[in-house]
Amino acid sequence: MNPFIPKYMADVVIVDRRIDEEIENNLKKLGLKIIKTIKCNEVHESISYHPDIVIHPLNHNTLVIAPNVFDYYKEELKGTGIKLIKGEKYLGCKYPDDIAYNVGRLSRIAIHNFKYTDNVLKFYLKKENIEFINVKQGYSKCSLAVVGEDSAITSDYPMYKRLTDLGYKILLVNPGNIILKDQNYGFIGGTNGSLYNKKSIISGTLNEHPNKTEIFNFFLDNRVELIFLSQKTLLDIGTIITLNYH
Repeated sequence: MNPFIPKYMADVVIVDRRIDEEIENNLKKLGLKIIKTIKCNEVHESISYHPDIVIHPLNHNTLVIAPNVFDYYKEELKGTGIKLIKGEKYLGCKYPDDIAYNVGRLSRIAIHNFKYTDNVLKFYLKKENIEFINVKQGYSKCSLAVVGEDSAITSDYPMYKRLTDLGYKILLVNPGNIILKDQNYGFIGGTNGSLYNKKSIISGTLNEHPNKTEIFNFFLDNRVELIFLSQKTLLDIGTIITLNYH
């Protein structure tokens, strides 16, 4: 099972603290309890509030969290029944010191540059019998927008080729046309999250993306309803992590 897709309709969402009022209001309308991220001071400002930089959902009720911000989430998620595991690697500002938890996932595989993955996370992934697919792309989750258990969108060609060769349904799109402050552009994987396996949420409109038709049709082909949280341009907010209470 893909840990980025809740088993049931999501109850809680972990999202970049910097989201605007429109996105926040639309998340509330979906009945989600919103947990806003805390700044991870040690990484670059542009990704310092991104959930997928500091958190990896190991499975549907367990999160591995960077020690930089662990205490904050321990307090925020108290009483939810979600298990938290403190990672070993303290994140730093420069690549590859900021990628230890940014691991992509599809059904029974984890995708990352495993030379730089947190050791605690690797230990627990192995314990879950997850197969490791090693790629050069360190921002693997940022680069992978999860659509279904075995389907995703990416602008990273080597990841697209590797995952397609393994039999996964992957849509390759052009890089860019996604806003990430202080960077040339953001990643497609940082724009979306799943409410459950037939509903996905995305940070903005596809209107300015050159692959807007292909992206929309890819969700349709996978029988996933796409809900737009904003009428503004797509924004990389570091994956919208959705969870169920337990």
